[in-house]
Parts: sequence; C-alpha cells; structure tokens
Amino acid sequence: MPMKSTVLHKLAIAFCGIQLLVVPLNAYAYLGPGLGGGVLAAVLGILGGFFMLIVGFIWYPIKRAWRWLTQRRIHD
Repeated sequence: MPMKSTVLHKLAIAFCGIQLLVVPLNAYAYLGPGLGGGVLAAVLGILGGFFMLIVGFIWYPIKRAWRWLTQRRIHD
C-alpha cells in the first residue's frame, strides 16, 4: 500500500532540503588560548607522574637500604 503524501510530509521534506543547502560542508573551529594551557597542564602532569613513579620505585628503596646500612654500622 503506497504511503499517502500529506502536507506535513511534504513540509518535512522541504525543511530537510533547505537544511542541507544552508548547513556548510566545512566546519571551521576556533582553538583558543585555553587549549594550550590545558595541553601544557596535561603534559606536566604526565611528566610529574612519571618522575614520581621513578622516585617511588628507585629512590626510596635505595634510601631505606642506605639508612639501614648506616644505622647498622653505628650500632656495631
């Protein structure tokens, strides 16, 4: 059974056609100065986290071992 073509249906098709003609194909975006600050903060956060990872896994065990060795020498 064919669909009846109503006025509302024709109006919706006309609206979609006009919308396709009005909407631009290319979208030009503005990247403001806040984006640079956000990228800088993210990079510094990642680098700081990596540095703290190195400190946590390498420096503190060495520091504890050094303290253990020096306290052992004092008590002996």
